[in-house]
Amino acid sequence: MYFKDRFETIHFIERKKIVAIIRAKESGSFLDAVKALKKGGIECIEVTMTTPGALKTLEEVRSKIDDVLFGAGTVLDPETARQAILSGAQFIVTPSLNLEAIRLSHRYDIPIIPGAFTPTEILSAWENGAECVKVFPASNVGPDYIKAIKGPFPQIKICPTGGIGLDNMKAFLKAGASCLGVGGKLVDASLIKNQKWDDLTSIAKEYVAQLND
Repeated sequence: MYFKDRFETIHFIERKKIVAIIRAKESGSFLDAVKALKKGGIECIEVTMTTPGALKTLEEVRSKIDDVLFGAGTVLDPETARQAILSGAQFIVTPSLNLEAIRLSHRYDIPIIPGAFTPTEILSAWENGAECVKVFPASNVGPDYIKAIKGPFPQIKICPTGGIGLDNMKAFLKAGASCLGVGGKLVDASLIKNQKWDDLTSIAKEYVAQLND
């Protein structure tokens, strides 16, 4: 997928709503997992930098799949952000607030979704140019926290991440979330380990069906 600038990229994520977070131990499984998710209707994929060989995996999947938006997650610093972008990452996600990572990503016209938790962190991320702010861990506070944050900050785009699943995704969206980071409840590690790609596709379809409901 090609987007003319970082704003167009973030708008695509907002439209699709779900960013699937994949943790795989080798590139072959990651590639198959991406194909299974795409078959199920998921088009925004994040590979975490905690995945062994994450940069190489990112390069490989980007060279083989061109109809999915790929990002790099668990990016801790601007140096890793730069490496990920040069390896093909189309968006950056961090677990915590790093202002230098925001500036680095913008230097390459790549959107970044930095992690934040408190109102002060969330506002700081937004004021420093973050296109969207990741509230993590979202499961610890629930949808009511997102609703409360959107009260004084209606202009800030929020991406709750952590503990998001079929049981609560609608509640988070109704509370004002612009998109959702969905990990283990969608991309079950056991499905990847046992290569149950049809099962992964079926779960992805359930998530997409809820969005369309």
